[in-house]
Amino acid sequence: MNGAHPGTDLPVVQVDLGEGVRAGFTTRACGVSRPPYDALNLGTAVGDDPVAVGRNRERLARWAGAPVAYATQVHGARVVLLSDPPGSGASVGEADALVSVSPRVAVAVLVADCVPVLLADAAAGVVAAVHAGRRGLAEGVVQAAVGSMVEQGADVARIRAAIGPSIAGESYEVPAALQDEVAQLVPETRATTAWGTPALDLPAGVDAVLRRTGVRAVSRLGRDTWADPVLFSFRRSPRTGRFAGVVRPPA
Repeated sequence: MNGAHPGTDLPVVQVDLGEGVRAGFTTRACGVSRPPYDALNLGTAVGDDPVAVGRNRERLARWAGAPVAYATQVHGARVVLLSDPPGSGASVGEADALVSVSPRVAVAVLVADCVPVLLADAAAGVVAAVHAGRRGLAEGVVQAAVGSMVEQGADVARIRAAIGPSIAGESYEVPAALQDEVAQLVPETRATTAWGTPALDLPAGVDAVLRRTGVRAVSRLGRDTWADPVLFSFRRSPRTGRFAGVVRPPA
C-alpha cells in the first residue's frame, strides 16, 4: 500500500504492522537532493549536500508523525533502545537495530541493497527497525532485535515483521567461498544468480531467521534494488543515496 501522511506529499510504501503502528519504506521519489543522489536521499555519509539531506529527513519525520532516530550503521548486531527522541540530526551511536517504546520517537534504518526489516508488537507498543546486511545477518542482528523487543514486553507470537526492498538473490553475486561462509550460519541464504553464479539471498535468510525466533507474521515486499530504478542500489551505482525503513509505535 502506498500513501502519504496528511501534511506531506511524501510517497511511502506502507506496511501493516498492527493497529496504530506507522511503518513503511521510502523510495527515491519526492526529495530535494540533486543527482546522483536524486531525490529523497536520507543518508548523511554518502557525499550529498547536508542541507538537502536535512530537508529530506524533515519530510520523513512529518510522514512518521514523530522525530526519527538514526544510527551509525556498522554491519554488526548491536541494538539501541529509545524512549525519547534524540537531538535534532544526531545519531544515536553505532548500531544496526533500533527499538522504540514510545510514539514520540520513530526509528529508521538506511539501505541501498541491504535488507531493511521492520518489526512491531502493537499491543505492547514496541517496534524495531533492523539493518540486515550480509555481515549483520550472519552475526545475529535480527535475533538481537527480536530479543530486545521481548525484553521490553513484546510477545513473539504478536510481533509482525515486514522485510523491505533489497538486492535479490538472483542479483547478488558473491564468491563461492563467501557464499559458503554465510550459508553455514544461515543456510537459506544460498542462492544462484540469474546468470548461474554463486549468490546470497539475504531476504530469504532474514525470513528464515525471523521464523526460527518465533515470529510467524512475516511479509516480504520482494522488490529488487539492483533491478528497480525507483530505489537506491549501491551495487548498481556506488555513488548513490540511501532509502529508509521507518516505524513508530502506536500513540
